[in-house]
Amino acid sequence: MTTTTNHDWTLEPCAVLDQAAREAALQHQSVLTKPPGSLGELERIAIQFAGFQGTPKPKLEKILVRVFAADHGVCAQGVSAFPQEVTAQMIGNFSSGGAAISVLSEYHQAEFAVVNLGTIAPVPGAKTNNPFFIAEQTADFTVNEAMTSAQVAQALNIGRHEVDAGKSLDLLIVGDMGIGNTSSASAIYSALLDLSAEQSCGRGTGVDDSGLQRKQAAVSAALKLHAQALHEPIGVLRSVGGFEIAAMAGAYLRAAQLGIPSLVDGFISTAAALLACEINSGVRDWLLFSHRSAEQAHALALQHLNAKPLLDLEMRLGEGSGAAVAIPILRTALLLHNNMATFADAGVADGKS
Repeated sequence: MTTTTNHDWTLEPCAVLDQAAREAALQHQSVLTKPPGSLGELERIAIQFAGFQGTPKPKLEKILVRVFAADHGVCAQGVSAFPQEVTAQMIGNFSSGGAAISVLSEYHQAEFAVVNLGTIAPVPGAKTNNPFFIAEQTADFTVNEAMTSAQVAQALNIGRHEVDAGKSLDLLIVGDMGIGNTSSASAIYSALLDLSAEQSCGRGTGVDDSGLQRKQAAVSAALKLHAQALHEPIGVLRSVGGFEIAAMAGAYLRAAQLGIPSLVDGFISTAAALLACEINSGVRDWLLFSHRSAEQAHALALQHLNAKPLLDLEMRLGEGSGAAVAIPILRTALLLHNNMATFADAGVADGKS
């Protein structure tokens, strides 16, 4: 594929929710054979999807799942429990169907692919002409900006490309793979939510106490070094972001512009969602949140976004796995909404007379 160094498209308006369809879905919920509100969040999900799709009886059939993967230069600071070679190895595992998100995507019959934006190690069995390659890794953000402006635009455009390539999508899920990317996400949380490194940094892949201290030190150094650039979201992305995080943000942006809802995964995905919402506030209307990550700052981000996650299973895998686990909840909500009998259909008194 060809990518440009322009990201002006990110400011284009997002689609508008269909309020008439939402009202019709709400009215339909009121006549189903159940006490009002008794299905709780399932009712709200159905009404949301009516607004997404512009119909009082929405569906959830075509799901696009994309995992964006890339390496991070900040790993030079000893911030991860795993070596960087794992990024490339896991890309191979995604492609061969062995990763959690691969298994879940197949089960849910979602269109799945992994997009490699750059790794320091070769991907086992991969073709050499990767059209999405940006660089082997970002720069170490404790020393330099993580990305150039051109690289930010390229990564955003790759995210856009993957959404544009989908056909008649009902839902988007994007996931991440990149050793060191919880450090990048933590720095993004700190910059956008005004958090200290101690507040934003968790144990990620399972670092010990000394590893956590190195991670906090790296994020603190980056916040100080790049302070002048952290007043706007593209500056945050350029200074402390990752190729895969930028691509995820680009995918969320494009999906919202096309009227496609996104089911946001955990800590890394929410960092990308935060950035997308800061770049274009209209994105927020098109985001659902699947679960609360075990990473400590995730709850603060959810609160900032006024988001209520569907699950809290102490997950912290990434990949989009938490979002894929939540798919049956969405489908159950629509199944009940579309197929339950009304009081009139069933000949049941509705309690209003």
